[in-house]
Amino acid sequence: MSRELVIVWAGRHQRGPWEALCDDYRKRIARHVPIRDLPVKVKNTGDDLTRRRAEGERLVATAPDPSWHIALDSRGRSLDSEALADKLTQLRREWPHPITFFIGSDLGLAPEVVDGARDVLSFGPMTLGHELARLVLYEQLYRSLSIELGINYHRRQF
Repeated sequence: MSRELVIVWAGRHQRGPWEALCDDYRKRIARHVPIRDLPVKVKNTGDDLTRRRAEGERLVATAPDPSWHIALDSRGRSLDSEALADKLTQLRREWPHPITFFIGSDLGLAPEVVDGARDVLSFGPMTLGHELARLVLYEQLYRSLSIELGINYHRRQF
């Protein structure tokens, strides 16, 4: 049942504290499920709308085909950690291909990426920087696996 998880993201791709934190969670996840991190770079030419559209095209082109597309967008559906764990467990049981998460750059995701995704998830109505959103995604993926596998990490709320 170990379906691959894929994070496809646009933004600045610099080694630094964000990358080190993401790498820690990526290693934890990789003990249980294959996971890939696929950064997308787009030249900063043209206006913001043109750049966002180009990023969206690159994000989708970079994703494995076929894969289950999940866009991260503030207008998406908010799930608590246990509901996300249930969703991922179900997908990993029923969907035989990778599960891909899309994170946009500072411009957000192109509407075409959001509209073409099978699921749109939100970490809440506040805007998060793409580096922070990526870290939160990694942490929540690890938390979901810990719930599913009974790893002592997640504490249920009373």
